[in-house]
Amino acid sequence: QVEVVESGGGLVQAGDSLRLSCTASGRAANGRTFENFDMGWFRQAPGKEREFVAGIKWSDGSIYYADSVKGRFTISRDNAKNTVYLLMNSLEPEDTAVYFCAADYSCGNLYEYDYWGQGTQVTVSS
Repeated sequence: QVEVVESGGGLVQAGDSLRLSCTASGRAANGRTFENFDMGWFRQAPGKEREFVAGIKWSDGSIYYADSVKGRFTISRDNAKNTVYLLMNSLEPEDTAVYFCAADYSCGNLYEYDYWGQGTQVTVSS
């Protein structure tokens, strides 16, 4: 089983930066571990559906971003630490949401993941 745990959320002011971390430990049903997981970040604001924020592929390191965060957020991974990061710069009140990390070993696309964390709250005040 794989456990996904996010950390690093908090309350910041508009324009500030914040770095979220996510560890994915354990072994998937097919035997894969973190270095073979696609990893993604999603967020859900109050009253809204969960939306894709950023994703990073394990195979070639390809990175993808939602248009709303492109140029401000950076996703990266450290396989030695089983950790994926989301560096968020120039934060805006509209970025306020619960941020979820997800790990995928079987779905193979940006929007479907096998394992999810519990989420970490990010609040950006104006």
